Amino acid sequence: MASDIVLDSSAMLAVIYAEPGADHVASLMRGALLSTVNLVEVQTKLIFRGSDPDFAWRGIRRFECEICVFDEVQARVAAEMIGKTKHLGLSLGDRACLALAIQRNAAVYTTDKAWSGLNLGIEIQAIR
Repeated sequence: MASDIVLDSSAMLAVIYAEPGADHVASLMRGALLSTVNLVEVQTKLIFRGSDPDFAWRGIRRFECEICVFDEVQARVAAEMIGKTKHLGLSLGDRACLALAIQRNAAVYTTDKAWSGLNLGIEIQAIR
């Protein structure tokens, strides 16, 4: 069920740019969860690579992911996670993605293999 899946920005970008691992995620995107923090990351990356902002926004929304507001609970979890993830250099976006997955008890899909070693009580799927 897609609502049991959280997408990292890297997984969504892999699908958008047809990168390795995209086939693992493409069929799961409809209804998958995406943090507003990761939404900003994807939109920013598309604009940075030359996409018109409106075109990029429509492109992201066509995947029909469930956009989840980065709330107070997720903010606390993401902040407190820094001790367990500092050695991997996880960004705020990475920790926001993981916090959403923890909150929803969902699996995370990412291209970041380093996440596989994290013990956060959730399933982490590295797509390449």
